[in-house]
Amino acid sequence: MNKLTDHGATAQSGRLAVRLAIVLIVVAGAAVAAWLATRPKPVLVAVAEADIGRVETTVANTRAGSVSACRRAKLAPPAGGRIEKLSVRKGDRVANGQVLLTLWNQDLSAREHVAREQLGTAKAKVREACELASAAAGEARRARELMAQNFISKERVERADAEAASRQAGCDSARTQVLEADARIEASRADTDRTVLRAPFAGIVAEVNGELGEYLTPSPPGIPTLPAVDLIDDSCIYVSAPIDEVDAAQLKVPMAGRITLDAYRGKHFSGKLRRIAPYVLALEKQARTVEVEVEFDNPGEAKHLLVGYSADIEIVVTGRDNVVRIPTPALMPGNRVLLLGSSGKLESKPLETGLSNWEFTEVKTGLNRGDRVVTSLEREGVKPGALAAVEQKEAKARPQ
Repeated sequence: MNKLTDHGATAQSGRLAVRLAIVLIVVAGAAVAAWLATRPKPVLVAVAEADIGRVETTVANTRAGSVSACRRAKLAPPAGGRIEKLSVRKGDRVANGQVLLTLWNQDLSAREHVAREQLGTAKAKVREACELASAAAGEARRARELMAQNFISKERVERADAEAASRQAGCDSARTQVLEADARIEASRADTDRTVLRAPFAGIVAEVNGELGEYLTPSPPGIPTLPAVDLIDDSCIYVSAPIDEVDAAQLKVPMAGRITLDAYRGKHFSGKLRRIAPYVLALEKQARTVEVEVEFDNPGEAKHLLVGYSADIEIVVTGRDNVVRIPTPALMPGNRVLLLGSSGKLESKPLETGLSNWEFTEVKTGLNRGDRVVTSLEREGVKPGALAAVEQKEAKARPQ
């Protein structure tokens, strides 16, 4: 009887212990749930790790620049006239000296032909006059010989000498007429050349303003008109862009640079500084700027590069390799950053910085490689002491 009573008491004690454990678990769960419900939620932040790399100090343009050619000529014949022959079209590539168009010039060609015929006549007169002069000189010599033998008088010798001198003058005059005829031919050829437009250098035809039969008129002084042919030498391409006057003193030719084009997004082209304007450009309601030119190291890298493309430049003033760097957007005023540690709390950390540009800043002291700094400083709640969690980025499929 006592054994049964003891066994019942033990069973009842076990049931009470289980119930007590359940109650404790429920209370603990409720406490945890209450703590989770009342604790502050972490703010989502974007972070970047401090890494090792190159940092550069650069100078960039203040307004968009443009692609230009080292040589570009807006051509027109110096004389007016009707287009007789149009030898090129837009997009044609031409050689140095190639004929681009010809105006009607039959009248000038006829004058040149007349001048050539006159040259032939003048040369024939030279032969005639000089033969007569040679004969007269011979007669004068013989007359002097005969006078020495007392066969003729001194007066006759003097007449022979005068005749020889006269004939020689006629020969010299005829030779001068040949030179004059040559000059007339050159003048006629120059007049004819004024009606022929030739390429002053090899390049590509950008524009042709005119058709066969149309009349071209030279531009009056001070009144620009459309060129007959716009020729571009695309073998030498550069970017011209303005930079702030404050930055101009840091630049020297030929510093290295980078070129970005709106037509080639996400790609940089290497180049070097080729020219710094010797003056400051002051435009109304705009900052004072200095125009600089950066040429492509390899223009062939940008296929179908067109003159007039908008472009930006970045000139490297100085740079250092293998330094600790962070993204510049992570830097706060006073050279401080928000560091996300293992505890999940944001900590304000002062830094000693070095070189800096819009992309990276060199960290001399204050951070180690691998430290995570916040780059989303503009978000609400991002401040020292706040609980933070790293924002997960969606993985982008790589192009095959």
